[in-house]
Amino acid sequence: MSRVRSTDAVLLLVAAVWGSSYLAAKSATSALPVLVVLFARYGVSAVACAALVLSRRRTRRFTGDELRAGTVLGLTQAAVLVLETYGVAHTSAGNAGLLISLTIVLTPLLDRRSGTAGLPPRYFAATGVCLLAVALLVSGSGFHQPRSGDLLILAAALVRAAHVALVGRLTARRPVRPLHVTTVQTAVGTVLFAVPAAGSLSALGGLGASGWAQLLHLALFCSVFAFLAQTWAVQRSSASRASLLLGTEPVWAVAVGIGIGGEHLGVATALGAALMVAGTYWGQAVERAHRAAGAEETPRPAVPANA
Repeated sequence: MSRVRSTDAVLLLVAAVWGSSYLAAKSATSALPVLVVLFARYGVSAVACAALVLSRRRTRRFTGDELRAGTVLGLTQAAVLVLETYGVAHTSAGNAGLLISLTIVLTPLLDRRSGTAGLPPRYFAATGVCLLAVALLVSGSGFHQPRSGDLLILAAALVRAAHVALVGRLTARRPVRPLHVTTVQTAVGTVLFAVPAAGSLSALGGLGASGWAQLLHLALFCSVFAFLAQTWAVQRSSASRASLLLGTEPVWAVAVGIGIGGEHLGVATALGAALMVAGTYWGQAVERAHRAAGAEETPRPAVPANA
């Protein structure tokens, strides 16, 4: 029981850290250009990951699968963070955290591997609830043209869903280590943002303690810690329980935005928030049950999973 509680606590902490990333990114981009924020976040993450890899004397070498997967996923992850960071700079942290949760219902639609095809009508009903929530969230106090930040976050949710589906395809039945793949991803991101951010890097010299705290939070906690803690916890829990707890991320995003960022929810936004959380949880439950039913009907292959 104590092990279950500690694992659940770690998963909730990861969700809370991810939920806080939107306000941290919004605060950081108010003091620095977006590309500088991204370069600093990737750079610090890459150094931290490399240090962890080097500390493991027996497993320092990267395999070909890890290099290939990390390179491709580094490109898609960079695309997600570009859209997400530019988006949160032009919308509220709470809205960003809620809209990005569309990834939960979009991913199964893009992942056409065994067990995700032929989703039942209930799943699309849940998706419809999420789309209604999007309309309410971007409307604010009344229906109007969506803000550019909201549209960028919606684009980020779509690319993030494709990224998650790609993670499954590139790592399935391959002996890849999460830390090594993450290290390659952060190195790729650092290289990608180095040149476009080079002309504005001098801005880092005038950044105060608060600004550096936001950058370190994004790099060390929202990236390195959250990923490794998630991997550790998921290995000790069921996938269903883990996804349920990690699915509280948008709730934490709203809580942090209101409690720390001083943001306010109007009636339409509050209703949209409630519908988004309900819709994503409903869709997640339907997809999980559908995948489990498919696994029971499909005979297991004779080849071992790690072959």
